[in-house]
Parts: sequence; structure tokens; C-alpha cells
Amino acid sequence: MIFKGLGADLRKHIKDYGMFIALFVIIVLFTFLTDGIFISPRNISNLLNQTGYIAIIAIGMTLVIVIRHIDLSVGFLSGFLGAVAAIAMAFWNIPVFIVIPSILILGLLAGLLTAYPVAKLGIPAFVASLAGWLIYRGALLLVTLKTGTIIIPNKAFNAIGNGFIPDLFASDVFLPEMHKTTLLLGLLAMVFIVYSSIKARNSKIKYNFEVVNTDVFILKQAFIVLILGIVTWILAGYNGLSWTLVIVLVVVAIYNFITKKTVIGRHIYAVGGNPEAAELSGINVEKITFLVFGSMGMLSGLSGMLFASRLQSATTTAGTLLELDAIAAAYIGGVSAAGGVGSVVGSLIGAIVYTSLTSGMNLMGIDISSQYIVRGAVLAGAVIFDVATRNIKK
Repeated sequence: MIFKGLGADLRKHIKDYGMFIALFVIIVLFTFLTDGIFISPRNISNLLNQTGYIAIIAIGMTLVIVIRHIDLSVGFLSGFLGAVAAIAMAFWNIPVFIVIPSILILGLLAGLLTAYPVAKLGIPAFVASLAGWLIYRGALLLVTLKTGTIIIPNKAFNAIGNGFIPDLFASDVFLPEMHKTTLLLGLLAMVFIVYSSIKARNSKIKYNFEVVNTDVFILKQAFIVLILGIVTWILAGYNGLSWTLVIVLVVVAIYNFITKKTVIGRHIYAVGGNPEAAELSGINVEKITFLVFGSMGMLSGLSGMLFASRLQSATTTAGTLLELDAIAAAYIGGVSAAGGVGSVVGSLIGAIVYTSLTSGMNLMGIDISSQYIVRGAVLAGAVIFDVATRNIKK
């Protein structure tokens, strides 16, 4: 009876569950093909850290695509801002607590600059952001012209991309080999997710909205808790949660709240659903465009710092193709090519799927040319899946 209900529910909400099913299949497949190396603690930890800077940009890109635009400038903007951060610390000796907010503000201003021709002059975002792509590419080469790779000497900054949170409950008696703080945070996350799901379900029932049946709901929560529990146990058995993962989760939580629970979030989706109708209903489309592109620029700055921190340096090629990785992650995560549909949580899962593909193929020793073909096929499949599911709903 449960599986009958599950099958019907999967068919009904296949677009919502598709990325989770894809991620599950990828994990099982690569675990089998790599003799378990893929799911080893070291690889899972590295995979999540590598996902960080892509996921951050994918979250911003999600909102840009939701309002029916695109931003091609974010890859080299992040590389350029990462180089500026490196120069500020290595050559100007500016403290890290000043550098980080300054780079975020610079990213915000850069995003607003990209938004201006789009919102005020009606220039297609593709053209406006392509100009930004060229400008920031040139700017990155210019600031690294004399020195080439810039080594970042600041240990606190480098810890953002390579460090792990301290274990506040370290003990040689209880689970001596495990990171207890990570276990506690994982347990709290599981409780919070289940509590939020029950609360949201009860709220929908109260207002007579359609919900999945109880058996399927319980099965879904059990699956989420199981996956979270496994990942938490694996990370706790290595070095615990990394600072990169903490930053990504905080950004996801903030943007998920804004998009799901605030008026601004509803306006963003309204603009994406039908810009003309949104304008007629009193929503300031220009303001939303500036807001979304400004947010995208700020997240590009954060992503650039995560990337520079992970490499402990700024390079002349930083940010290359990062914008395409972010766009791919957003589409794989369920963002609709027609706009108006998509979530930041979905884009996070999409980024993990995308990075998992790369990680698994690297472990198998597959050459880079074949990797591009596979990743391209997956992206094409995600877009075709989106179009097909929208046509079914019509």
C-alpha cells in the first residue's frame, strides 16, 4: 500500500523528486564503480568542500534565472574579487575582517552595475553580462599581470576554504574517534527538518491544500533522516564539518527563508512568472532586477573568496567557466528555463550532483574530454526533463 502511494506521488511530483533520485543513483553507481572509494570520508568531505563555491554562485544564479535573465559575468567577477582580496591581504596588509565585508560590498556594486543596462535600458542580460565577462576577465589579468599567482599568507582567511569547525565536546571516553559537535549539529538539523516538514504539512491541511498521504510523508522523512544521518556520521568520522560547508548552509538557510517566507521572495517569483502582470499588480520590476543582480554580485564575491581561500592563492585563471557550472547546477536542481520556478535548496542539490559527477569520473580515471560530454548530456537531460514535465502539467 505504501509503495502504491509512493509510486503515485512520485509520478505527481516527479519534478520535485527528480534531483534527489538522480543524486541517489549517482552515489550508488559511483560507490559500486570505485569499490567504495567514492563514499569514503575523505572523498565526501572534499566533494562537499569543492561544491561550496559552485553552490554559492548557483544560489544567486537561481534567482537570476527565476526572473528570466542570465548572468555570464559571475565567473570572472568572482575570480577578480578573489584576486583583489589576495592583493589586499598580501600587499596592502589589510586585516581579514575588513577585507571580507569590503569584497562583498564590491561584489554588490558590480552586480548593480550589471543590472543597470538590463533594468533601465532594456538591454538583454546575456549581452550586458557578456560585456561584464570580458571586462572582469581583463581586470583579473591586469591585477595579476606583474605577479602571476598571488600567494595568500593569512591563516584565518585560508581556514575558510580548508579548515574545520572545532569540536567543543571532544572526549576520549565517548566515541573518541568521532567529531561530537558535528554529530550534535547533524542531529539538530534532522530534528529541525522533520519538525518544519510536519508544521508545513499541518499548515497546508489547515487551509485545505493538497498534501501527500501519511504513509508516503513518513517514508519521505525517514529517507531524509537516513541520508542526513549517513552524511553526518561520515563527516564526523573524518574532521567534522568544514567552514566552507557551514557558510554554504548558512547562505542556503538565509536565501531559502527570503524566497519562501518574505514579500520580496514572492515578488521575485511573481516577476519570473509573468513580468507584465507583476508590473500591473504594483510590483516594481526594476527594483527586483537590481536586487537580484546585486545579490548575485555579492555572492560572486563570496564565492571568489572561498575559491581563493581553498587554493590559498589567487590565479590568472580563477573563475574560468564557473558561470557555466553554476547555470548547469541551477538547471539540474530544477530551475525552469521558462523562469518563475526554482529553489535554492534544489540548486544546492544540483551543485552536489554536478560535483559528484566530476568527482566520480575523476576517481574512475575518465579523461577530461569524456567528462565534458557526460556533464553536457546531464545538463541537456535536465532541461529536457523540465520542458517535458511542464508540458505534462499543461
